Amino acid sequence: MSRLDAKICSRAEFRSRAFALPKPCVLTNGVFDILHRGHVSYLEEARKQGASLVVAVNTDSSVRGLGKGYGRPVNTCIDRIAVLAALESVSLVVEFNEDNASKIVEEALPSIYVKGGDYHDVDSTPEGIAVLGYGGRAILIPIIYNHSTTKILERVRKDTLISSM
Repeated sequence: MSRLDAKICSRAEFRSRAFALPKPCVLTNGVFDILHRGHVSYLEEARKQGASLVVAVNTDSSVRGLGKGYGRPVNTCIDRIAVLAALESVSLVVEFNEDNASKIVEEALPSIYVKGGDYHDVDSTPEGIAVLGYGGRAILIPIIYNHSTTKILERVRKDTLISSM
């Protein structure tokens, strides 16, 4: 098994793998469709909050349910997971198919749950409520680089349209 594969976790083994990580454990979640500088800096900052970082990734069907727009996700879940697992800051990656990651939080019981600064009140998210419910912390990581996959795709589509004229 490669070092990358060792960081990828099935949902069935998730709880035991998460509990085995160094403490304090930090957990975040998201789509991470086209990995960009904003994602990488966010994940590095999230990891600084603890000794290990778990990233829960929306499955393809759950991404479609989020209303991210036409053709999303661009990359399949397994490809998104593999790219995240290759990052030094990431300790473990798992997929989830629910509308939110509160069940993942309840399974892993991380000390800290983090979201990006584009969420204004992490405490009121389902995940924030779950982590606060057992005495953990929910924190926001400020956005350093104002990038988003949606903006990148809009720019690519616009440039493609212009160049095809």
